Amino acid sequence: MKNILLFYVVGIFIFSMGCKRQDIKTNNDIQENSIETVSFSDEPSIRVDSENEEELKTVYFAFDKSELTKDSLETLKENAAYLMRNHGFKVVVEGHTDNRGTTEYNLSLGQRRALKVKEYYVQLGVLPNRTATISYGKEKPIDPENNEVAWSRNRRAVTKILETKK
Repeated sequence: MKNILLFYVVGIFIFSMGCKRQDIKTNNDIQENSIETVSFSDEPSIRVDSENEEELKTVYFAFDKSELTKDSLETLKENAAYLMRNHGFKVVVEGHTDNRGTTEYNLSLGQRRALKVKEYYVQLGVLPNRTATISYGKEKPIDPENNEVAWSRNRRAVTKILETKK
């Protein structure tokens, strides 16, 4: 009975917090050799240098997965190379999901996706303090339909430029 009550109270707390994010933070509990937490004060949707956004490509995920595919690895290599040539850029990796599942589960899955992308960027030489992550879960679909095509387009990680050193 105590466990059910505790679960209920925690659930209400999480639900009441909503999806509003003030800072972008990473969850460094994914691996033992995890990446440090990075916070930028900028809201992720505001970019100083938006004209370069088309240079960074989106990667897509299988249903209920956060593993990077062979195609995703190639795309991220191109993105990392672009970031290595442009040292002044700070980016945020946005994790997204399709609309199936609970809000809490999808926020967690979106964060795992964003962290996988960040970890790969770091493996490729992008400094960890240049990359932040955020999860939007199912809250910002690019295709609102309820079919497999729409769901596959919504399961993604998007790298967006936040800041350019002047």
